[in-house]
Amino acid sequence: MRLTHMHTVRFTGAALAAIPLALGALTSQSSAQEASPSPSGTFGPGCSALSQKADTAKDKVVDAAAAYPQLSQLVSAAVRAHLTDTLNDKSAVTVFAPNDDAFKKVTASQLSSLLSNEGQLKKVLTYHVVDQQITPDQLSNGSFTTVEGGKLTTSGSGTDFKVNGKANIVCGNIKAANATIYVVDSVLQPPS
Repeated sequence: MRLTHMHTVRFTGAALAAIPLALGALTSQSSAQEASPSPSGTFGPGCSALSQKADTAKDKVVDAAAAYPQLSQLVSAAVRAHLTDTLNDKSAVTVFAPNDDAFKKVTASQLSSLLSNEGQLKKVLTYHVVDQQITPDQLSNGSFTTVEGGKLTTSGSGTDFKVNGKANIVCGNIKAANATIYVVDSVLQPPS
C-alpha cells in the first residue's frame, strides 16, 4: 500500500513537471485563444481565422488592417481610392471592415466597375467608417452616421451582431491607434 502511494506521488510530480511544458506549447501554438469573447476584448467566431502578423494597437487604422491577410482586398481598395492618409489622419473612428470573403460575394463585374470608379469606391468605403469609436455595448441597437453621410445600424447581443440587418460581425473590437475595427462578412452598400 505504501509503495502505491509513492507511485502516485511520483506520477503526480511528473505530471506537474509536464504541465508547464504543455502550457508553453499551447501558448506558442495559438494566440487565437487569447482573443476570447469579453465585453472589453476581441470577440466573434471569425477571430481565430483572422491570423495577425503583429500587435496592431499602436498602428493607424489602414496599417493595422494591413496586418491581417484576410483584409487585403479592403486595404487594396482603400489605397486605390486614395483613402489611406484620410483614414490614418482621423483621431477616433470605427471601421466596419469587409473581409476578403465579403468581396467574393460581390460579382466580378460589380467589383470591376467599383474599382474602376474612384468616386464610387470612395463612397462605398467611407460608408464603412463612422467618425467615433463604437464600443461593443453600443452595437446592440445602434444607429450611426457614416463618413459617407448615410446611416448604418447595428443590432444583436452578446457576441452575435449584425450591421444593417444582414452583415455579420465575424470579429469585433480590434484595436488600432486611432480606430476600432469590426470585421464584417459583407460589403455594405450606402443608401441610394
